[in-house]
Amino acid sequence: MPDTTDRAAPEDVPANPAFDEPPPHPARGFRSNLVKVPTAHLGSAAFNDEPTALHIAGTRSTHAELFGALELAVSADEAATVFQNYMAHRFELSPDFSGRDGPDGRRRFRASYLRLLKGWMFDANSTEGAVLKGWVESRFGLMPTYHKGPLRRLSDERTMAYVEEKLSSRFSNNMIALQLDLLYEFCQWSLHSAWRIVASGAHRTLYRGVNDFDEHPILARPDRRTAVLRLNNLVSFTEDRDIAGQFGDHILEARVPLVKLLFFRELLPRYPFAGEGEFLVIGGDYRVTVSVL
Repeated sequence: MPDTTDRAAPEDVPANPAFDEPPPHPARGFRSNLVKVPTAHLGSAAFNDEPTALHIAGTRSTHAELFGALELAVSADEAATVFQNYMAHRFELSPDFSGRDGPDGRRRFRASYLRLLKGWMFDANSTEGAVLKGWVESRFGLMPTYHKGPLRRLSDERTMAYVEEKLSSRFSNNMIALQLDLLYEFCQWSLHSAWRIVASGAHRTLYRGVNDFDEHPILARPDRRTAVLRLNNLVSFTEDRDIAGQFGDHILEARVPLVKLLFFRELLPRYPFAGEGEFLVIGGDYRVTVSVL
């Protein structure tokens, strides 16, 4: 981890933040989830400090054939191939992120976890991004706080537009939520496999570059270098601090619990989704170190 002790503290970040209105709690609206951890705790900085294992109810047992085959894989690359072949067969997906040709020779579009990942990495505020944020709502109980702007109230126009997008028939068909369940469980399986392709331990230090804090409300400033932020329910980080600096003057450094990882580049090496080493992270309240370039 790079040494940041000599980096400037962000003097322009308010030490005692004040809000026109309090930022919405990530557990508002949804209190239930499918991971058997109270949503309010799951979205807290305390959970991130001492995380516990998370599993989406019923996913591994229902797809025991997949996880049994994964246990026989002899490398991370082979495990990724087993996973993608299973997904292609189970959901009739093709490598071009859509569906297969129908019996009449016409292309049948099918929503795909690959297509959602591709759309997110192009624009997290896209319709694909809304579908992913909606999946986090339904599985982890955490509501989004930002989509094309702050989502302050359940009834405001921006929130209603987000709801329409997350229910888009183009990207919400073909059991897309189940596809994402399997992606999350495969990610978690991979993190605890013999290869440990990301890191050992319970956390990974990741970075995010921002220009301001409109998207990440500041809840507290324990000291000049530390802040507690309310992150969106799904948010991108990178493992490379220098790359994070390309996206903003303020660098957020977070110890992200591995149980909150949905996707990272090495998980599916066949698809070079993000040259910047992007990690998709389940959000909530995070304690971060803030520095400026």
